[in-house]
Amino acid sequence: MRVLLSTYGSRGDVEPMAGLAVQLRELGAEVRVCAPPDEDFAQRLAGVGVPMVPVGPSARALTKAALPASSISQRAAAIIAGLLDAVTAAAEGCDVLVATGMLPATAGALSVAEKLGIPSVSVTFQQVTLPSPHRPPLAYPGRPLPPEVTDNRVLWDLDARTVDELFGEALNINRASIGLPPVDHVRDYVIGARPWLATDPALDPWQGMADLDVVQTGAWIVPDERPLPDDLVAFLDAGDPPVYVGFGSMPMHASADVAQVAVDAVRAQGRRAVVSRGWADLTLIDDRDDCFVVGEANHQALFGRVAAVVHHGGAGTTTTAARAGAPQVVVPQLADQPYWAGRVAGLGIGVAHDGPTPTFESLSAALKTVLTPETRDRARAVSGTVRADGATVAAELLLEGVRREDGLPGRSRAAAVQASSSRKP
Repeated sequence: MRVLLSTYGSRGDVEPMAGLAVQLRELGAEVRVCAPPDEDFAQRLAGVGVPMVPVGPSARALTKAALPASSISQRAAAIIAGLLDAVTAAAEGCDVLVATGMLPATAGALSVAEKLGIPSVSVTFQQVTLPSPHRPPLAYPGRPLPPEVTDNRVLWDLDARTVDELFGEALNINRASIGLPPVDHVRDYVIGARPWLATDPALDPWQGMADLDVVQTGAWIVPDERPLPDDLVAFLDAGDPPVYVGFGSMPMHASADVAQVAVDAVRAQGRRAVVSRGWADLTLIDDRDDCFVVGEANHQALFGRVAAVVHHGGAGTTTTAARAGAPQVVVPQLADQPYWAGRVAGLGIGVAHDGPTPTFESLSAALKTVLTPETRDRARAVSGTVRADGATVAAELLLEGVRREDGLPGRSRAAAVQASSSRKP
C-alpha cells in the first residue's frame, strides 16, 4: 500500500502528518510527505524516517515576509502551480492521498488525486474551518467579517463567496492545465462530503452541521522519544520548574519586545524561564542564569517539567501542553489560535490572553492565574482525558477503507461537491 500525505503550511501542518506517516509505516504502508522545503521540516521528517518531497516556496519565508493582504490570490496561484507538479510526480502509483494545510494548497492536492483517479481524504486540524451554526468563520486578511451581521449562517455563505473570489481563478487555471473542469465552489470542494477532523474530542468536541459527516480521529501525535539536551536537563534540575515561553511558527511582528516582556513577567512571579527561539527568533535578554534558550526540542518531555506554557495557541502546542498537564497562557495571533485560547480558558486549564500583543502587566496577570494550585490541578485532571491514539485510529481507518474499496477514505470529489453545493450551516 502506497500513501501520499500532502500539506503546505507551518510546523502545525507538518508535525501531525509526521505522526500519521509513522503509524502508516508501522502498519506496513509505504508513505511519503509533500511539504514546504524548509530545513526544519526536512529534519523533523528525516528524524522519524519519513521521506519528504519539497513543494512550493519556503513557508517560513512567506510567514516572516509579512506580505500585504492584497497579494493573497497571487501567492495562492504560485503555491498551487508549484504543488501540482511535485504532488503529481509523487502521487504516481499511490493508492490514496491525504491532503491538508492552506486551503488553496489542499484544493490543488485534491485536484491531483482527482486527475489520477485515486481516493483522497481532506483533513483539518481545527474545526473552525468547517461550517457551523455555532460560530462564525475565520476572516481572511483584508476581508473582515461585517460587524453588523450576527447570523452565522449568513457569515458562512459570505465565507464561501470570499473563498471563491480569492482562490477560484487560481485553482481553476491550474486545474485546466492538467485537463480538469473548473470547480464552482472551492470551499465545498476542499471539505467534500466526509472530512476528517484530527483533533482531540476532549479538547475540541465537534459542534457543527448535522449533515456534514465529520470523522474525528483524535489528534495526530508523533511519539517523541528524543532525549532533552544535557544542558537543558541540567538547567531544569537546578531549580524549581520554569515557565516555557515560545510562539512556534509565529514571527510576532507586532511584538518586537516579546522576549523582554515575557521574561520580565516570568521573573516577576519568582520563576525561571525556558525561551524557545521559534520563527520569532527569540533569544535571551541578558546573561542572568535564570533563563535558558532552546531551539528544536522534545515538547512532550519538556512540557512535563515546566510550571506553565506561554504560547501562541497552535493546535499542536495546545494539545501537547494539555497532555502534559501544564497550565497554559495562550497569546493568540491569528487564524484558529483565538479558538484554542477560548478552549483552554473554557476548560479551566489556563488563560486566554486578550489580544496578540502581551504587555508586562497583561502577561503578569495571566501568569498569576495559571501558576495557582487550582489551575495546576485542573490541568492535570484534564490531561488524563486527552487521547494519544489519534494517528493510529486514522492510519487504520485509511488503510482499511482502501482495502475494502468502499469509499471510506475518499470519494468522487465531483459527486461530493454536487451533494454539498446547497449545504447551509
